[in-house]
Amino acid sequence: MSAQAQLEAFGNLVSAGGGDYGRYLRFLTRAVDPAVAREAAVLILFGVLDEHPSRFHSEAIPDDLDVLFVERASTLNDHPGQVAFPGGGVDASDADVVAAALREANEETGLDPSGVRVLGTLPKVGLPVSNFLVTPVLGWWDKPTPVDVVDEAESASVFRVPVADLLNPANRRTTVLRRGGQEHRGPAFLVNGVVVWGFTALLLDEVFNQLGWTLPWDEAQEMVPEV
Repeated sequence: MSAQAQLEAFGNLVSAGGGDYGRYLRFLTRAVDPAVAREAAVLILFGVLDEHPSRFHSEAIPDDLDVLFVERASTLNDHPGQVAFPGGGVDASDADVVAAALREANEETGLDPSGVRVLGTLPKVGLPVSNFLVTPVLGWWDKPTPVDVVDEAESASVFRVPVADLLNPANRRTTVLRRGGQEHRGPAFLVNGVVVWGFTALLLDEVFNQLGWTLPWDEAQEMVPEV
């Protein structure tokens, strides 16, 4: 089965209410009160990279499968400087969370939403630090369009990364974050000279695990992220 077909099947599964999140994502969701949380959506957009395929080969996926990221501006109030999926808060003018994810992706990267095929929506995930209840929208880039920073007040960079590079065990790390006397550990990915960690890495790790794409990696390789 091709990577695209696997993603489509996964999208159908989660949209029908199948699948489940791991322990930590469930914990995050329970930590947010739906009655007061703000609705948000992110676009997890996979496609075929038009250049610079991965040099790391994985039997699970093709070398040119990629995913879209934005590096958030360092001046933002929420998650400044972090690498994230395109997305943001749901506006009153948005028809639904899918419309919100596509609108935000257009505003942040300039992509044409008409070229995106929505495969499904994953269960909502809580983001306690900013009081969001986030719906991940899974998409396939049928007709890729050029992407770049649209508003420097929102994004520092926009880039596509081969999924094989993310799956490469050499690029995997465990982040260790100590706050308020507690230690929080989570997955991280080293790509393009930046670190994908936190909420985005948790979602990415969950999708890879559920698709069966994850390769064995050394979870003892730890790092402390810049906050």
